[in-house]
This record gives sequence, structure tokens and C-alpha cells, in this order.
Amino acid sequence: MRIPVDIAATGERAAAMLEALGAISQSSDNLTRFFLTPEHRRAADLVGDFMRAAGLDVSEDALGTVRGHWQPAGPDAPRLLIGSHIDTVANAGKYDGTMGVVVALLALEAVVKAGLKRPYGIDVLAFGDEEGTRFPTTLSTSAAAAGHFLPSWLGARDADGLSLDEAIRAYGKDPAAIPAAAYDPDKVIAYVEAHIEQGPVLEAEGEPLGIVSAIAGASRLSITVTGEAGHAGTVPMRMRRDAFAGAAEMALVAEKIARADRHGMVATVGRLHVEPGSVNVIPSRVVFTLDLRSGSDISRREALTEFEREAHRIADARGLGVVISAFHEVGTVPCYRDLQLRLRNAVADLGHRAPTLPSGAGHDGQAMSRLCPIGMLFVRCRGGISHNPAEYAAREDIGLAVAALVRFIERFELPQLTGSVQGAEQ
Repeated sequence: MRIPVDIAATGERAAAMLEALGAISQSSDNLTRFFLTPEHRRAADLVGDFMRAAGLDVSEDALGTVRGHWQPAGPDAPRLLIGSHIDTVANAGKYDGTMGVVVALLALEAVVKAGLKRPYGIDVLAFGDEEGTRFPTTLSTSAAAAGHFLPSWLGARDADGLSLDEAIRAYGKDPAAIPAAAYDPDKVIAYVEAHIEQGPVLEAEGEPLGIVSAIAGASRLSITVTGEAGHAGTVPMRMRRDAFAGAAEMALVAEKIARADRHGMVATVGRLHVEPGSVNVIPSRVVFTLDLRSGSDISRREALTEFEREAHRIADARGLGVVISAFHEVGTVPCYRDLQLRLRNAVADLGHRAPTLPSGAGHDGQAMSRLCPIGMLFVRCRGGISHNPAEYAAREDIGLAVAALVRFIERFELPQLTGSVQGAEQ
């Protein structure tokens, strides 16, 4: 069965839904919607209304993930999961995460209305803690769905000192019920997510949709460089032990390493603190961060080793001390190759070429990969801008994403991934 999709009309409907969700904010000046807040409650309720209007049954787990269920083969049949998140960063755009929920909803609505029969069910998921903006528990909602929620997270506290346990109870949920949020891995086929690219590649290539090859692994380091303070006017350049000059050279080495990599590596120095911080004093101590991401764990580990070696070489040459410590580490999550192929074929059926590219940003798929194979569809965003009010995806592109998911579901037969739940290339 080929299900008709009016791409322009669907894009308009998606835009209206995104505008409605984008109006739900903790701030009157911008879009800010954190996990387990009253605004999260309102957005979740609206998503539930959208799901019911699409002909889905609706439930909600102990962490507030809204689930829309299509069960043509009954509640015990295997399930394909499609979704994204509805929480935001502070001063956010309207598309990051939320667009993926809307696209999944509209695609499944078309499938339901067409009366398509499948020996499996489909759940649309609206997660609430992908950004990690309120608690230091990023991906806790998708981790719970995957059966890997850590009880220690319940003690995590937000900026006001409220614990996650307390916030869950204030939201009207019971933390003791979190284990029941986990899917049975024997009943889950795969997880698929549509998301704005959050980068400029698709726009540069003139293509509306792309296929994600992997969610990049990331390492974050804190580097402390120590030297000796001195008068800015009286210490000769050849006799200085300038901590900032050493740190700057180390940052440029990180950039050089990333530029030479063949796996889409990116390196970012995002935070830097200089002491004593006086305009006329040579810096004696600098602390900076390095965020290193790559589509290959091997290349990322090699880059870390090379950076550490070069940082110590620079410190020795300049008479400085250097201490490097890691404070965050997450491995690369490959997207399942069969899902990549089927998503690419679905896009090709719409007359478009879908480039393959890695995701440098994290997604709920990282947590869901511990449950089942994952696949991701990227949607072009203007200027590659994200986490910003200027974030924008064209209505036509969003409509194409809905149509691509419909084509994907039309052709997706149960035997294709049976027995492959643990088969995503790790």
C-alpha cells in the first residue's frame, strides 16, 4: 500500500503544532521548558491531545514520557519505537527535539487513517530529559525506557536544591514505578528518530534530509596550566612562564589534531579561566576545558593520547606545569546499517538524495541503543543554527520528513530486524 501524503499541507500542520508547543515556556521572553516543570506538564498534555487526535492510545510513565500507541496486532506484539524529546535548553528554538515528536505523530496518523495492517505495533515517544538543563541527569527518560535508569540519579539536585526524586513526586509521579517504564527488549524491534541537523551540512549540499551514520562519542577534559605571575612590563619575554600562552598553544594543538582527523572530529575550548586576571600581570594559572567529539572511538582515543603528549611537551618547553583530567566520557553509537539503508530508500522514493553524516550532538538514541538498534533521519535547518531562537526548519522539509517516515513504515516488515536487537554495530 502506498499511503498518500500531501507534503505542503503536512508541513503546514507540523508548523502549527510546533508553534503551539513553542508557546509553552517558563519565560515570557523566550522558549525555556525544563524537565518536570509545570510547563513540561502543559506540553506533555498537549502532545497527549495530539496523539489522541491521531487515533493513538496514550499513556505516560513515571518520568513523564508520553507514549502514543498504535497496536494493530494487539498489545503483546513487538513494537517499533519512534520519537524525540520535548524539553529545551534555556532561550531555545522551537524545533530541536519537538519537531521529531511532531513528525512521528503525523506519520503515524497517516498510517492509522490509511488502515495499514502490520504484525507489530508502533509507539511514538515524547521524552522529557534529553537536554539535561535542569538536573545533571541527561537522557534519564530514555534511559528508563531502555531499562538503564540509575537509582543514584534520584538524588541529583537542580539549581534550587530540589532533588529529582522530589521533582518526580511534585509532578504527580511515583519514583518507585520507574522500573516499569522499561520496555521488554524481546518485544522491541528498533528506535527511529527524526531531528533537525543542528549543523550546516545539509544546507550546504542543497538536500532537505540526511541519514545519520552514528552519534559521535565525546570526551571532555579539564586542563590546568600553571606558570608564574610577574609584572607585565618588567619580565622579558624569554624569561616568562606565561600560563595563558601555554594554554593557547595547547588549544591550537587540539584544533590541529581535529582538522587532521578523517572521522568528522571536532574540538572545542568552551571555557577558560585566567588567574590572577589583571591587565598588567602575567597569568600564573589557567584552567580550560576541551570538548572532543568524533564518529570513531578509536580516532578519539588516539587524539586524546596525542593531545596529552603535546600538552606536556608544550608545558616542558615553556617551564609550565600541566594537569589533565577527564570529567565526561561517552562512546560513539553507530546507527544500524539496515535502518540507514531503509531510511535512505524512503527518501529516494520522494525524489531526493539523502547524504550520510554523523551527529556531533547527543540524542535519546544514545540511551535507546542499549535496548535496540537505532536509526536517525536529519532535517535541514537554516544556517545550521540550533539551541537558539533563530533555529528554523522549512515547512516543506518537515513535510518531506513525515512522508519519508510514512514510506519507511510502509515497507517495514517484522522479519527484517528480528533477532537483530543486539545487532547494531558497536
